[in-house]
Amino acid sequence: MMKLSGKSAVVALGGNAITKHDIEDTIANQFANTRRSLDGIVHLARYGYKLAISHGNGPQVGNAILRVELAAEKAPILPLGICVADTEGGMGYMIEQSLQNRLRQEGIDRPVVTIISQVVVDRNDPQIANPSKYVGQFYSEKQARLFTDKRGWTMKKDADRGWRRVVPSPRPLSVVETETIKSLVDNGTIVIAVGGGGIPVFIDDNGDYEGIDAVIDKDFASAVLARDISSETLIVLTSVEQIALNFAKENQRLLDRITVSEAKKYLKEGHFPPGSMGPKVEAAIQFIDNGGREVIITSIENASKIHDGNVGTRIVPD
Repeated sequence: MMKLSGKSAVVALGGNAITKHDIEDTIANQFANTRRSLDGIVHLARYGYKLAISHGNGPQVGNAILRVELAAEKAPILPLGICVADTEGGMGYMIEQSLQNRLRQEGIDRPVVTIISQVVVDRNDPQIANPSKYVGQFYSEKQARLFTDKRGWTMKKDADRGWRRVVPSPRPLSVVETETIKSLVDNGTIVIAVGGGGIPVFIDDNGDYEGIDAVIDKDFASAVLARDISSETLIVLTSVEQIALNFAKENQRLLDRITVSEAKKYLKEGHFPPGSMGPKVEAAIQFIDNGGREVIITSIENASKIHDGNVGTRIVPD
């Protein structure tokens, strides 16, 4: 195996790494999108970075839920936690195989493995009593009432597009498999972990892990993973090259480098909405406040330039 540089990073792949809105969401296309998203990771691997990779799973877990609905009364109903685990395994397989092939083709001797990850949350997290994360398909009001009555789902109207299921999205506290992940990463294995934010679990009164019907934000889970395996850098790959103040307005201003205090100020001023850049910036702040050296937010297309220069937006300690 090649020599490591001593540098370390957790790379959080955005949902557009595997599923793109303008391309049919077939498995063949998901593999093709995955292969195209790996340039930056391969670049960092070539330079000997110790690496862990996380990824989103929004479209995929939505499809998994749809399959459960279509199979109702013909196959057992799968809880949301199992759907998250299934997509974590399937998507991990796609990333793992695509990366293994690419590393071999480029003569980079690095093993790759996927770890199905459980992520601990607080059973008393306020989100559990007041779910707000939309998942799955759109329904009519009549269908929504039926699912509420028959399955106990919480349904809410999503703008003018229809009704959707909402589930809790509690904050992650720790990753159950941290010790194993850290050991592998420190020894040069590239580990794919906390896919889709990981499988939410809480610790019951007996000290046992117990699953919960919820989803965890991938960026917050990535920040926790990066903290717990002592990575110095968190890299968040998304659809834009840099974050901006007054995004998409005439007075938009791109940000090259900001301190964590500036990030907190801009977040409070409303520059980073909850449904888009907000969680990424909040996760960046959390990582820096917990001892991280820097967070880089940039596009998947820009990722291969990260080692070589100042690309994207860098968030650093004060």
